[in-house]
Amino acid sequence: MPQATLTISSKTYSAWSLRGWLLCRLAGLDITEQRVEQDANDRAELLLLSPSVLVPRLTHEGASVWDTLAIAEYLHELYPDAGLLPADRVARAHCRSICGEIHSGFTNLRSALPMNLKVKHERFPVFSGARPDIERIEAIWQECLAQYGGPFLFGKAPTVADAMYAPVTTRFVSYAVALSPQSTAYCQTIAGWAPMVEWRQAAMAEAEDIEDLDVEF
Repeated sequence: MPQATLTISSKTYSAWSLRGWLLCRLAGLDITEQRVEQDANDRAELLLLSPSVLVPRLTHEGASVWDTLAIAEYLHELYPDAGLLPADRVARAHCRSICGEIHSGFTNLRSALPMNLKVKHERFPVFSGARPDIERIEAIWQECLAQYGGPFLFGKAPTVADAMYAPVTTRFVSYAVALSPQSTAYCQTIAGWAPMVEWRQAAMAEAEDIEDLDVEF
């Protein structure tokens, strides 16, 4: 029997749902998925489930955690040997810093390139306001890959950082964003990561009935 419930929304569109789900996979936590549709009629229900009006929400042994970074820290406390955060103190601080940056920033990128796993453009006009966000993300990736050796951001195994940046890789692929060879290789690494393959397959099977996406960007 699964030990926990993870409340998520669309696997096609919800970047935050993907992050929370990947974190649970990294921790090895067996979960039951509870789907909440993102339409106006279910907004009140979602408020009851998650006071921030955001998914995901992890319910586990009396705890209710609805912020992705909080979920990451909660799972790291429960499963310190799962490798969610790097073992080295300095690398761990670095990991937390770049996770905080994607968690709270890059609003222009989010609005210009919303996550949609069912589209793949050959060309797509990216408005100028999103360019600094793209450049900063590439700088983060290239620094990590050079410092820790890849193929994931902090070395050979995925961490919280990869879960947090995974939706960004899908945006770059969906909207044909021109990237450096290093960034392109990282996007390919994430695309081939087994949990991402599983998530994408589930997204492809979703019905096309999403009415309102305003609770997820």
